[in-house]
Amino acid sequence: MGQGQKGSSDKKEGEKKRDDSPAPEDGHKCRVCRFPLLVALLQLLLGVAVMAVAFLMLAISPSLLARETPHWAGIILCLVSILGFILYCITYIPDERTSMQFVIKLLYFILCTIGLVISVLVVAFAGHHYSQASSFTCKQEGEDCVCTVNRDDPIARTFTYEGVTDCEVITGTLPLYFLLQIVLNLAQALVCAVGAFIMWKHRYQVFFAGLQIGSPYTQQWQKV
Repeated sequence: MGQGQKGSSDKKEGEKKRDDSPAPEDGHKCRVCRFPLLVALLQLLLGVAVMAVAFLMLAISPSLLARETPHWAGIILCLVSILGFILYCITYIPDERTSMQFVIKLLYFILCTIGLVISVLVVAFAGHHYSQASSFTCKQEGEDCVCTVNRDDPIARTFTYEGVTDCEVITGTLPLYFLLQIVLNLAQALVCAVGAFIMWKHRYQVFFAGLQIGSPYTQQWQKV
């Protein structure tokens, strides 16, 4: 009789512990909200937008330099986003401690850091060219547009834009594109910084956080 009561009490206690335990997290509830997918989507959208604006700028005049049309920055961000999509797919493999996943996480972190640096450089170049183009004084010479920063200065540097039939494009449209590049690359730098930070935190947040002491009776862990 006593053994039956003891068995039933142990059973009730076990059921109570199971009820009090936290419910398993539904990993498929909001896949779009998961870290690799959301950041990769933003990187892909921003990378495509940067490339589109850069090619629109290049269509104005072939004389624009590579630093003025930063399509290369958009291409790099698209590659980073593809790596993020691969990382998102690998995350759902049951064995998450694979060498392939470690290599992809490391590459993703490095490329996010590189993307951050490149975006900051593009913002600096675009800001310089925006302030320069906003103060241009241009005149039409055949099919070219010749611009100077200060027309009263006889030794002022001149900028010749070939294939431009209307100088209003240089003084009006081109600064607008530079401003758009500044906004897009600032957002791109922010997304890359968030991606690199989350990846770093996910990988190293448990280092030197304290010793773990477990109690065999309470089955709870405590940081010291």
